Amino acid sequence: MEDFTNIEEEEDDHKKNKDSTKFKRRQLGLSCMLNTEVGAVLAVIRRGPEFNPNNGYNISSPEESYDSSMVSSLRSLRSLIFNPQQEWRTIDPSIYLSPFLDVIQNDEVPASATGVALSSILKILKFEVFDDKTPGAREAMESIVAGITSCRLEKTDPVSEDAVMMKILQVLAGVMQHKASTLISDHAVCTLVNACFQVVQQSVNRGDLLQRSARYTMHELIQAVFSRLPEIKVKEREGESESDMEDDDDEDDESLESGYGVRCAIDIFHFLCSLLNVVSIVDGDGSTSHTADEDVQIFALVLINSAIELSGDKIGKHPKLLRMIQDDLFHHLIHYGTWSSSFVLSMICSTVLNAYHFLRRFIRFQLEAFFGYVLFRVAFLGSSMPLQEVAVEGIINFCRQPTFIVEVYANYDCDPFCRNVFEEVSRLLCKHSFTANGHLNSLNIQAFEGLLIMIHNIADNIEKDESIPLGPYPIQLNEYKPFWEEKDRVDDDLEAWVEHVRMRKVQKKRLLIAANHFNRDNKKGLEYLKHAKLISDPPDPKAYAYFFRYTPGLDKKAIGEYLGDPDSLYLQVLKEFTDTFHFNGMNLDTALRFYLESFWLPGESQKIQRIVEVFSERFYDQQSSDIFASKDTVLILCYSLIMLNTDQHKPQVKKKMTEEDFIKNNRGINAGHDLPREYLAELFQSISNHAIALAQTIVSLEMSPSRWIQLINLSRVTPTFIQCDFDKRMCRDMFACIAGPSVAALSSFFEHADEEELLHECIEGLFSVARIAQFGLEDTLDELISSFCKFTTLLNPYASSEETMFTFSHDLKPRLATLAVFTIANDFRDSIRGGWKNIVDCLLKLKRLKLLPHSVIDLEAQADVSTPDSSALSLDDQKFGGSQRFSSMITRFSLLSPENMEDGLTLGSEFEQNLKMIKMCRIGSIFSNSSNIPKDCLHNLGRSLIFSAAGKGQKFSTPVEEEETVEFCWDLITTITLANVHRFQFFWPNFHEYLLAVAQFPMFSPIPFAERALLGLLKVCLKLFSTPREDKQIEELIFKSITLMWKLDKEILDTCHDVISQSMSKIVIEYPANLQTQFGWKSVLNLLSVTWRHPETYDLGIEALITLLSDGTHVTKTNYAYCIDCAFGCFLAKNSPIEKKKKILDLLADSVKLLVQWHRTQYSDPGSNVSAASSTSTSSMEDNSRGPGSANYNMNLFVKLGEAFRRTSLSRQEEIRNHAVYSLHKSFNLAEELLYLSSNCINYFNLVIFAMVDELHEKMLEYSRRENAEREMRSMEGTLKLAMELLSDMYLNSLRQIAESPGFRTFWLGILRRMDTCMKADLGHYGPSSLSEIIPDLLKKIITHMKDEGILAPKEDDDMWEITYIQIQWICPALKDELFPL
Repeated sequence: MEDFTNIEEEEDDHKKNKDSTKFKRRQLGLSCMLNTEVGAVLAVIRRGPEFNPNNGYNISSPEESYDSSMVSSLRSLRSLIFNPQQEWRTIDPSIYLSPFLDVIQNDEVPASATGVALSSILKILKFEVFDDKTPGAREAMESIVAGITSCRLEKTDPVSEDAVMMKILQVLAGVMQHKASTLISDHAVCTLVNACFQVVQQSVNRGDLLQRSARYTMHELIQAVFSRLPEIKVKEREGESESDMEDDDDEDDESLESGYGVRCAIDIFHFLCSLLNVVSIVDGDGSTSHTADEDVQIFALVLINSAIELSGDKIGKHPKLLRMIQDDLFHHLIHYGTWSSSFVLSMICSTVLNAYHFLRRFIRFQLEAFFGYVLFRVAFLGSSMPLQEVAVEGIINFCRQPTFIVEVYANYDCDPFCRNVFEEVSRLLCKHSFTANGHLNSLNIQAFEGLLIMIHNIADNIEKDESIPLGPYPIQLNEYKPFWEEKDRVDDDLEAWVEHVRMRKVQKKRLLIAANHFNRDNKKGLEYLKHAKLISDPPDPKAYAYFFRYTPGLDKKAIGEYLGDPDSLYLQVLKEFTDTFHFNGMNLDTALRFYLESFWLPGESQKIQRIVEVFSERFYDQQSSDIFASKDTVLILCYSLIMLNTDQHKPQVKKKMTEEDFIKNNRGINAGHDLPREYLAELFQSISNHAIALAQTIVSLEMSPSRWIQLINLSRVTPTFIQCDFDKRMCRDMFACIAGPSVAALSSFFEHADEEELLHECIEGLFSVARIAQFGLEDTLDELISSFCKFTTLLNPYASSEETMFTFSHDLKPRLATLAVFTIANDFRDSIRGGWKNIVDCLLKLKRLKLLPHSVIDLEAQADVSTPDSSALSLDDQKFGGSQRFSSMITRFSLLSPENMEDGLTLGSEFEQNLKMIKMCRIGSIFSNSSNIPKDCLHNLGRSLIFSAAGKGQKFSTPVEEEETVEFCWDLITTITLANVHRFQFFWPNFHEYLLAVAQFPMFSPIPFAERALLGLLKVCLKLFSTPREDKQIEELIFKSITLMWKLDKEILDTCHDVISQSMSKIVIEYPANLQTQFGWKSVLNLLSVTWRHPETYDLGIEALITLLSDGTHVTKTNYAYCIDCAFGCFLAKNSPIEKKKKILDLLADSVKLLVQWHRTQYSDPGSNVSAASSTSTSSMEDNSRGPGSANYNMNLFVKLGEAFRRTSLSRQEEIRNHAVYSLHKSFNLAEELLYLSSNCINYFNLVIFAMVDELHEKMLEYSRRENAEREMRSMEGTLKLAMELLSDMYLNSLRQIAESPGFRTFWLGILRRMDTCMKADLGHYGPSSLSEIIPDLLKKIITHMKDEGILAPKEDDDMWEITYIQIQWICPALKDELFPL
């Protein structure tokens, strides 16, 4: 353990010895250095100024000619160098600095000695012989500064003087770079900088090396001073307000104790600002002119930029320095920016940009003035091209800053009292993006790139916050809110601040509208202010005052009349109006000029008096000097100035007032005393030389002194520049302001651009506009699409297909435009409205050029493009993935470059290149992925396709082309309808209206439109009914459209019978449960009836009908009547299977069981729940005007069924006729419960049985009158026999109910009459009828039964017996005795 401790002690001793050796070595080195420097100075002094190597050595000692004390001090220093009593760092530096400084300050010493002494000082500083902790370091540094700055070179040549100046510059830089430089006083630093600038000035006419070195040193000094500014602690008193801005002695005292600080920075910055105002005198043509020294200005701007860059936002902590930037610096920048050279203007723009970065909170109005009075003027008002380019580049540099455009919009465009800086910037860039002669120049390209920067910036930020949904975000101004009140941005309540800013923008727009009304009719303008909620009720005078004061373009004469009005309200308005002016720091004439610029002073003396009195009071209250005793003095002097102005500048006044007269007229107006003569003389000269425009209507574009003072005063009392970030709603509002010019600029630039890179930049801009347009700016995107569709060359109506194909194949621009348009349609389809028409027109042209496959929906499946992005992102992935999607889109466009298009393709494969490009457009997905597009978008897309299919805006060269176009359009309509079938009821009413409109087109041809429409609608119909849906309106919507189409040309039903049959059969067989309305069933079964017309579809239809009737589950009151009609159509079909018909007849007869069931339960069947709307909104059932809910409805259906059997009994097929009679009989037997009322029975007999017998009898007689028709006649006779037997049986079965009817007597006579008709049937040459054989038996059977039932019997009050007796005697006398025995 002891050994280990000993080892550590030995190591410590070794380290101490090593450090001691190093320390001794450094001390010895410093001693040697000092000795060498002393020796060098003495050697140069000994050599003397006459020394020349060729002359040998002088005998006399040169030291004798110099101050002996200077040489002695050097020798004394040498004697002390190697015998220091302590280390050099603790020795007072003055001991070894003084001898060298004496040499530097001695005017008799040659330049070579001065140069060596300066080198010695520099080496001492570089070797850091002392530091900031060395005793006497401050005094030593001060002495160095004093010595160097007092150096005089009296006896030297120019070459040596330049060398010494170079050394001085090095020492100056060395002083500021030394550790002890922080101990130097503010005055010493200012002296040092001033000395350096003197060298800069002297170097102008000397060598270039000295000039460059001097300027570099000056730059280093400024860097050293201002880089320390952020480290200086700010006293709280200084940062709290600007009231002590002019007096800051405490700060100065503090700087004396701790070294240089803010005071020297202020003085130096003030000096740099003054350099901007340096002028040079130019002689020419016998006259002299003063112009700014451009070289000095640039040098000053470079230094000012360094100062701002190094100080950063800490300048805002020092009021004096900040005030200097706000006032002095910006005043010079704005003044010289309007007429300086391009180089100076560029530097000015850089300076302002630096100030924006660090100090924008404090320079709100200065920035606005710089844009308005410098950049906009230079860029707009016909300046030279280089100047315009510099101004535009300066604006673009601002726009490149991340939050500049949104901050400008929030601070200026949304402030009713500021100009629309953001809008003006945008319009300027748009204006310069347009080419004047059809060829793009550098300014056009530069401005366009700046416009794209703004658009991309908005687009990138508008998609950031996904928590806020898409939308136009309307802002409503429903209540009065003072438009002059601002609201600070608080991080905890950003939502409220955003709404406040947007509301102020609305107020600003309404103020401009009010101004327009005001200029046309003053009263209407003020009324509009109330209507627009800009003025309270009762009116607030302050609102009127701010409206008159800050709204641009107002009629100044009208303002003056209102301000001079004696009404109490307008007296308050005048007071508030005048209070908006800040006259601090203005002379009276300047303030009066500025005041009268805002309105036209009325001519009435009383009005003038009221206005001038209020002005005088305001001016007096804001004056810091005590020159005026009271406001009355100001009032009198104002009148005097107005009179002087009239006297001096009215041509009618011949004898002009002199200065002495003016002074004499104003004696004793200052509370009995005179105003200073110099002051009055100054006012006289000002008015005499420059008239006050009392009736000024044109606003000066110059930054006048009064305006600048007002600006500075406003910056003290108005809230600071608000720093903010982008908000989705503000982004949308911003672009809405510039959308029109931006779209026009994009289109124009794309039209005139030839370089591929520029074309791609245009496409990127197009996509950014599309990204923004998602937020309620659909019209903008439509306009842009319309423009770019023209560039595709596909819409040129004067170009042939061959010309279009050639242009499309050989020019990159049309292909880029085409890909851009369809990419927009894919990725931003939700934002397209009217633009769909142009897109559809382009599609149709591509179709005619054979660049699209037969079915565009199959395009995606056919696409085999070997590109990284050929597979499209799904719609869900694209919805908010803005940056990823944008990158993907841009990558796709690079594939259209000639190099990429030729990869893998042989020469002459233009058509293949075009196909490859079309596949990249992903046209199919536009329609197949349209399931979530907004309703308005879907309406516009459907309208465009339907109208195009109908030929609107199309020119067809051949019928084949027309048919292909119609088919293509209806394929797309069908696709988008199928994709949106889940919301069919919401969009199809509009589609149906479009179909109705199409039918009204002049020269409209339903073929092939209606045919293709019907096929597409049937596909949609199948899709709709494949899934149960709660909304019953869907059925009515789709079938109304289907019905409309086939009614346009009924031949369509035969043309499309196969598709109709398959579709309707499938619905009836597979989806009958999804048919819920009467109209739906009617339409389906009516269309199913088409199948009976064609043998190839008959089986399909009849199987569907058999399935429906066999199951019976889906046969309801709603569709029963239509089932009967459909079945009857089946019976009329020729050459159809008899067994199938008989099967349907049997099913119909059995269906009576359903009628009986419904009769029992009345409303328990599914069809009873049909709403009144569904039953009344469609056409009523034939022969039945009452709905399913009526009590007699079931009986009516039974009658309709009987009528169907009756009509079928007339079929030309005997087997079917007879089976119809049997089925009728069967149905009658099953319907006993329906016939419980005698009226029902009699009605049924009249409508069905009697009618059937009469028709069969008539048909039999008709055949009997024909030649060679015996077989048909006998066949019909056989059916009639069956009918008479049916009549007899049904009568006997219903005798009890019928006999109770009051009309029984008439009914019975009807039966007897038909018996008589059949008994006496005359068949002509075909011989007697066999009916006479069965009629007696039937009569005998009937009468016997009636007699047995007691229905037919002799009665005193009833003549039935006698009538029957007479009829039997007439019909069949042989039965008389048997039936009526005496």
